[in-house]
Order: sequence, then C-alpha cells, then structure tokens
Amino acid sequence: MCNSNNHFTFDTYCQVKIYKLKTTGEIIRNQRETKGLLLRQVAAKLDIDTAILSKIERGERKATREQIAKLADILDLKKDDLLIQYLSENIAYEIADDDLAKQALKVAEKKVDYIKKNRK
Repeated sequence: MCNSNNHFTFDTYCQVKIYKLKTTGEIIRNQRETKGLLLRQVAAKLDIDTAILSKIERGERKATREQIAKLADILDLKKDDLLIQYLSENIAYEIADDDLAKQALKVAEKKVDYIKKNRK
C-alpha cells in the first residue's frame, strides 16, 4: 500500500485516508448523521442558515475554508484530512474537463515545492 518511504500513493491516500473518494458534502453529512446531529444544530454552530448547510452537503454550494475547519471541529474529523479533501476537490472540479489536467497537476506539484522553497 505504501511506497518505500512510507508515503501513501495518491490513489491509496484518497481511497484509504480521504474517505474513499466521497465528496466533501457526503463526508460532512455522513459524519453529522453518525453523530446524531441535526442540520439545524450544525448550522447554528457555523452561524449559517440550515438551507446553506444542506446545499453544502448535497454539493450544490461550496463551503469556505473556514467553514470546513469549523465543521472538522464540530464533527470530530481530522482537520487536515478534511481540508485536504476540500482543497483537492476544488482543484479537481476546476480542471476535470481539461485533457491536460493530470499533466498540469504533476507540474503544479513541482511548482508548489519551488514556490515554498523560494519564499524563505
């Protein structure tokens, strides 16, 4: 499952660590229901309307990064894992229809490393 450096491959990471490729909304809904929380209870903790949370869960509206971080706390999910799920989903939806998407992701990964290295 893991390579020799004990790092998950992308596929393994997504399927094992990031909730088997469920959408962010599905993860939020499943965890909310597992915890026995009502939409209105979670929405109140987020200080948003119940209808907005319902749309986030159904994938009809995107949550903000701040809302995702709060949801992780409210629902007892690992914040980093949920944020990775959220960010990766945003990227995937942005480029999914482009024939060069996978190649662009490989280049982007290298650019992220380069930018981080040169900011210091």
